[in-house]
Amino acid sequence: MQVTRRQFFKICAAGLGSSSLVMMGFSPTDALAEVRQYKLSRTTETRNTCPYCSVGCGILMYGLGDGAKNAKAEIIHIEGDADHPVNRGTLCPKGAGLLDFVHSPNRLRYPEYRAAGSNEWKRISWDEAFTRIARLVKDDRDKNFVAKNADGATVNRWLTTGFLAASASSNESGYLTHKVVRSLGILGFDNQARV
Repeated sequence: MQVTRRQFFKICAAGLGSSSLVMMGFSPTDALAEVRQYKLSRTTETRNTCPYCSVGCGILMYGLGDGAKNAKAEIIHIEGDADHPVNRGTLCPKGAGLLDFVHSPNRLRYPEYRAAGSNEWKRISWDEAFTRIARLVKDDRDKNFVAKNADGATVNRWLTTGFLAASASSNESGYLTHKVVRSLGILGFDNQARV
């Protein structure tokens, strides 16, 4: 049997290609017979904002499970929101890795409190945390609020406390935050840019 060089290469390519497909477990009859369900078909879609930087990219989070008995709700997929005017569906590497952030074992899921001089954090309830924050804010404002300066002019300022706002918030949220902070008399007010 005489085989030309061209025929030899065709035989080798066909043999290599078919053996590679068989080794990978590809069989046309099995592949064509299989019907797979789209992984997001049973999920709940939630729109949110990426927490990383000040850009405020829109994300879509897909959760599986409705919280019923023996069905713990869990986020299984995160992607960019194509309808969001800021990022139009794109995400940076940090945003693309948000699923790891959500499922991290080091992620804080509840408020904790460390007493002065202590080296241990104690878990507290959300009500306890909000009550404590409100009490400390009120006490500090009552103690350090300056209504009039040395010349007797009304200044209404509170200089011992500052406020750091989230820059990924909407304009409306930022406006309301600014009004609340300024109405308390706080002058030290800044916006988180790239943390």
